[in-house]
Amino acid sequence: MEEFLKNAEFLLQHGEITDALQKIAVYKEFKKGELIHPANSICKHFYIIISGIGRVFYFRDGKDITVHIASEQESITAIDSFIQRKKSKYNIEAIEDISCFMLAREDLEELSAKSHKLEHLGRLFLEKLYINLAERLDSLLLHTSQERQDDLFAKKPELFNRVPAKHLASFLGMTPETFSRIRGK
Repeated sequence: MEEFLKNAEFLLQHGEITDALQKIAVYKEFKKGELIHPANSICKHFYIIISGIGRVFYFRDGKDITVHIASEQESITAIDSFIQRKKSKYNIEAIEDISCFMLAREDLEELSAKSHKLEHLGRLFLEKLYINLAERLDSLLLHTSQERQDDLFAKKPELFNRVPAKHLASFLGMTPETFSRIRGK
């Protein structure tokens, strides 16, 4: 949330960026369980969630693996596809009903070409994304299951009431049984 507020502050200081983004943002709703983006297709949109929760996942050996969970004031996309313009291995699913703003990659590129400030905001966003991915990797490699669960609970306690346990367990890199045992402590 802190990062969103920092970005919101940046947008408020630069009204022309806010105006430009409002012109390209499309309001969209997705129902619980609906696929926002299917795997094996190119993801051409970036979504800013107004309400609801979504997840990014893929299948490996018949198992559903959750790699990202986003809720209000956060963004979600199949980042591999969005950046590289190639088919993605990831699906994006609405865990709850979602209302969001959808931004097309082409529109963002066109605006960035015209506005140094928007290009700067995009760079800040990508830096934050990189930091989040590096922290997630560190967490999965260097922390115990208990530490990962505690950290997620400290940062986003609401997820534990809104996201199915099997998706939280997968996101935290543990089996549902381990997740259940840790939660029971």
